[in-house]
Amino acid sequence: MMGRLTAGQAQFCYAFHLDEVVPADHVVRRIDAVLDLGWIHKELAPFYSNTGRPSIDPELMIRMLLVGYVFAIRSERRMTTKVSRSHRPPSRQTLSAG
Repeated sequence: MMGRLTAGQAQFCYAFHLDEVVPADHVVRRIDAVLDLGWIHKELAPFYSNTGRPSIDPELMIRMLLVGYVFAIRSERRMTTKVSRSHRPPSRQTLSAG
């Protein structure tokens, strides 16, 4: 089952305000302003079952991989540490190919 990050899930995470952590002129904000991944759920829906445990949101996974590429973060452990400041990230094994 395809998982989605929703506003209602904030109750399970600690309080976090993007403006307090990421400077207004940071490259991540510029990427976010032009990156539209709204199509990703519809495109990937045929590959997910309608039953079972919800997956990690595919949009979050793609954003994490993109940030890793842009900042040359090669370690899944380091990637999840960086992302955990803003979201509850998937485990580092989820990002590994093998």
